[in-house]
Amino acid sequence: MTTASTTTRENRTVQRADHTTIRYTADGPVLVLIHGWACDRRDFDTVTRHLPDGHRVLAVDLAEHGASRSTREAWTMEEFARDVAAVLEAESVTTAVVAGHSLGAAVAVETGRLLPGTVSHVVALDGLHYLSLFPAQNEEQSDALLGMFRDDFTAAVRGLVEGGSPTGTDPALVDAYAERMAAVRQPAGLRAIEGLVRWDMDAALRETKQPVTVFAIRDLVAQEAVDRYGDRLDIVLVDLGSHHFPVEAPEATAKLPAAVRS
Repeated sequence: MTTASTTTRENRTVQRADHTTIRYTADGPVLVLIHGWACDRRDFDTVTRHLPDGHRVLAVDLAEHGASRSTREAWTMEEFARDVAAVLEAESVTTAVVAGHSLGAAVAVETGRLLPGTVSHVVALDGLHYLSLFPAQNEEQSDALLGMFRDDFTAAVRGLVEGGSPTGTDPALVDAYAERMAAVRQPAGLRAIEGLVRWDMDAALRETKQPVTVFAIRDLVAQEAVDRYGDRLDIVLVDLGSHHFPVEAPEATAKLPAAVRS
């Protein structure tokens, strides 16, 4: 496989089983970037341009997000982690920091659990701290949350975006995020959010040996979450905009995973 130079961005493809085609961008001479639910690797386009020289960046489209395609039936966080693992194998990566935004943070944790000898650090970009999702919800709570998406997907996505938008967030941004995310391909969109809701983060963290750093929007973090997970997660509060801060503050975002890379 051709190795990307430090100045060349390459769009690449790796095939998995179950008619799954994963597309990703390799940029630079290894930091893995995983987008959030109903988003894609384009969220990191500007972030990668602000990373210091010497980074080799792999920005991944998870199955049925962005340019990746799949007809599979499994939409768990573990299966998404296997998408990422396929990319790391294709690129012959021996050590990497894996950073994920939102749902991508759960995938990053699972990637660390799957590849303990390869992943040196897990970074969550406003992920893992939402108590409405974690710890694992009981069946009644999960069904109630998922029922909102099944009944009116667009409205549920809108509510999700609004919940991640602190006071003062530009309404045009909220509209843009909601419109884009509501257009996620189905049934993968609904199945993926179900996979996240049913993910047992506590169990995953018990088996994840790498350090996990969470960069969380200050206005979106409950003290209860800090109290519950502060001994396992290094929670760093940031003031960079909304839940979608990698898009809104790419230069500042670029400094976050870069700071833990060493």
